[in-house]
Amino acid sequence: MSNSIIMTRQQEKKYRLFLWMLLLAGIAVLFLATYISYWDKIPSKIKIRAGVEQEFDFRIPVSGEIYRTGEEAALVSAVTDASEADERVLQKMEKEGRNESLHIDFTRTVRLKANQIDTYQMDLKLFGVLPYKNVNIEVIQDKMLIPSGIPIGIYVKTEGVLVVGIGEFENSGGETVSPARYVLQKGDYILKSNGEAVENKKHFISMVEASEGEDMVLTIRRGGEITDVMLKADENQMQEWKLGIWIRDNAQGIGTMTYEDADDTFGALGHGINDVDTSILMNLEEGVLYRTEIVGITRGAGGAPGELTGYIEYDSDNVIGEITENTVAGIFGVCDHTLLENTAFEPVPIALKQEIELGPAKIICSVSGEPEFYDVEIVEVNQEHENVNRGIVIRVVDEKLLMLTGGIIQGMSGSPIIQNGKLVGAVTHVLVNDSTKGYGIFIEEMLSH
Repeated sequence: MSNSIIMTRQQEKKYRLFLWMLLLAGIAVLFLATYISYWDKIPSKIKIRAGVEQEFDFRIPVSGEIYRTGEEAALVSAVTDASEADERVLQKMEKEGRNESLHIDFTRTVRLKANQIDTYQMDLKLFGVLPYKNVNIEVIQDKMLIPSGIPIGIYVKTEGVLVVGIGEFENSGGETVSPARYVLQKGDYILKSNGEAVENKKHFISMVEASEGEDMVLTIRRGGEITDVMLKADENQMQEWKLGIWIRDNAQGIGTMTYEDADDTFGALGHGINDVDTSILMNLEEGVLYRTEIVGITRGAGGAPGELTGYIEYDSDNVIGEITENTVAGIFGVCDHTLLENTAFEPVPIALKQEIELGPAKIICSVSGEPEFYDVEIVEVNQEHENVNRGIVIRVVDEKLLMLTGGIIQGMSGSPIIQNGKLVGAVTHVLVNDSTKGYGIFIEEMLSH
């Protein structure tokens, strides 16, 4: 009987231990879920306007210190909605020029103000104890931009030629060969052959033909690195010297201009120009914007994105700008000054991420011939989204636009998003399964390219 009592006590201890372990595991899971849910509430980068008080209402149990990252005195002031004493302390700090950290408590509304363009850092902790994240604060000059919404024809030429595929063929001896396999890769840019710059696709084909099977030293760009590789062409059954690769040297298409600046610069698309086969951002050598006219609309539907069809004449009379940069945040360059003279809209201020609200907004696009405002709703704002082109989610609610296009369609990329009289960002993609909804990029991301 004593043995059975001992067994019962041992089982009871094990059961209690199991319950404690279960409780601790539950607490750990709850804590982890809480931590993850709070992680995206405060972005890793925040921009504020110089000389303008900015309000942040995160309302989460995170606090910490803010300080200037340089050597000079801090000139930032931080005030919570419950402490006017903080403001007096900061005014004194500015006056005396002391470089001290300031306490930030995001359980309450926080208002930040900096008097000059500069950078700061916030070291934040969850519940005031657990490391949360380091946040960079950039103080920027306020910006006014002219929203555009006009359709643009795009032509870009790559630096060298882009390898879009590796294949094989039968040589003159009847063997199946692939001279470039294991040497070149899809996505490589061929910049030079035996030290001579590759001008375009036709030029490179002539270089391969002229090699007549001798060693070719190709200078290529792979990722961010430039290196040399060696290979030999082989003769196919048509007595042509080939490497067994598919190459491309340019891309064309239509999109929408997002904004023009007073200095004749522009931003468009809200995303980069990627090669259609490799999905790699095209390495730009030169690019041109052309005046274009929308001549057709294919309406979008669930699972089938629609498309704008444009008519472009690729001649000098229709050139309206030069593309100087192709980035993940859009294409940028210099436009013809006549665009500013003929613009339909006045300059508007930009909206920073924290100023964007869920609810009514408008987009500007030219689906009916001229730039027009159309009603949309901002349904999501993801300040910390890992994809820079998908920080905003919008839904088209304008009956006219829904009738014309079914929602967001290809060619509308770059359409400005306006809310409360400010330029919020640009349309970038359509949701394939719901053409009434699409993604957008923050304007501050476009301006940070």
